Amino acid sequence: MIRAAFILACSLVSSVVSAETVNVEYSRFYSHVKKLDNEDTQALQFAFGFVRVGEGRLCAIESASIVTDKKTMALEVTDEYRFTVPDEKALKLANALVRISLTEAANVCDMSVQLETKPDYLKQYYTKDELMFLYDQYEAFFNEMGSFLSFMMPSVKGLMLQFTDKNLDFITPQGPHINNGIMQLDKAWINEAKGLTLPHAPLRITAMASS
Repeated sequence: MIRAAFILACSLVSSVVSAETVNVEYSRFYSHVKKLDNEDTQALQFAFGFVRVGEGRLCAIESASIVTDKKTMALEVTDEYRFTVPDEKALKLANALVRISLTEAANVCDMSVQLETKPDYLKQYYTKDELMFLYDQYEAFFNEMGSFLSFMMPSVKGLMLQFTDKNLDFITPQGPHINNGIMQLDKAWINEAKGLTLPHAPLRITAMASS
C-alpha cells in the first residue's frame, strides 16, 4: 500500500554554491511538469521540496528562484517548504537553474516531488461531478504513466484530503470523517456521492493509491 500522497524520491544532482544554497538544472524539474501538459491532468501540479535524510520532514527553504543569464524569477515557497515551477520549454532551452537557499546543509536534504491538486481546485463545497473530475485527473495520470511503466506505477483507489490543522476531527453532513486532519474518499463512495461539505477548504488533495 502506498500512502495517498504520491511522492517520487529523486536524487539531488546539483552544484553546491555554499553550505546552504544549491543550483539544480531547470530541465530536471521540466521533465516532471511537462507530463501534466494536457487537459486530462489540468487540475494537477508537482510540488517540489527537500526531505531531511533520516527524519522524513521537509528541510526549511529560505527562498527559491529560477535563474538565467538575463533574469532571476522568484518562486513562491509555501509554509511547508514546497514550491512549484512553470512549464516553460524556453527555460529549458536557456539552461536555466533553480536556485534554492536552505537553512540546513544541502548534503542532508534530498529532493522530493509530490503530485497534488492545484490550489484553484481546493474549496469548501464539492459536487459529485467535481469530485469525479479530480479522481479522473489522477487516474488519467497514473494510466498514462503506467502505459510504459506498468511494473512501477500504482493504481488510484480514491482521493485523500489533507487539512492544515493536523488535529482536526470532523464528521461531514454526507458521512465521511476527517480524522487527525485527513479525510479519505474511496472510489466507491465518490461514485455514489451527492456532494461533499467540508468545514473549510483543504490544504491539498492527493491520490490514494495501491500497488
